[in-house]
Amino acid sequence: MSSSDRIELSIDPGTWNPMDEDMVSMDPIEFHSEEESESYKNRMDSYQRKTGLTEAVQTGTGQLNGIPVAIGIMDFQFMGGSMGSVVGEKITRLVEHAGNQLLPLILVCASGGARMQEGSLSLMQMAKISSALYEYQKNKRLFYVSILTSPTTGGVTASFGMLGDIIIAEPDAYIAFAGKRVIEQTLNTTIPEGSQVAEYLFQKGLFDSIVPRNPLKGVLSELFQLHAFFPL
Repeated sequence: MSSSDRIELSIDPGTWNPMDEDMVSMDPIEFHSEEESESYKNRMDSYQRKTGLTEAVQTGTGQLNGIPVAIGIMDFQFMGGSMGSVVGEKITRLVEHAGNQLLPLILVCASGGARMQEGSLSLMQMAKISSALYEYQKNKRLFYVSILTSPTTGGVTASFGMLGDIIIAEPDAYIAFAGKRVIEQTLNTTIPEGSQVAEYLFQKGLFDSIVPRNPLKGVLSELFQLHAFFPL
């Protein structure tokens, strides 16, 4: 499901206000790989043309059943939803804006993890977003809902994906840190089939609820009202 479709599903018509749409990734480490025929910059241009997006996340504010919210939605169709410097910066700015405006926050995760083409700069986004969320949740005592869609893996799982006050997963979502093949090759062991799927992980207490797409907007609306965020 594209990020634009999800905005349409979640946000009331005519209330969506995007943020930082013109922010685009550079090539900070001048990434070059002999295995890849095209440069990082050319790949970015290609994904921008293909998806109509500038980056792998859309951020902004809107209303959900009349309740003002800040929301960030990752898009797996853009370079596997990978988190580079711009994705990290857009999400961080969204968290800070939500804190300043006293808005509840939703982050919809769909990502293969940190973007290798930006090296350690992409890994630093994990700490940056987590730090902004600490200020938002701990010091401002506001309310953050994390929604894990398929797939949610790597540095996104290891940072803001798992920091929600409430964590919701979609049915059958693939949620992991490292993939099955990587774990099996590294540890020389077999991973049971289905052990990285939402239903199995829910039984182990990894998140709070599994909610299908159709009732999700209503569930979020109820959660926000329980936490004293009401329609205008």
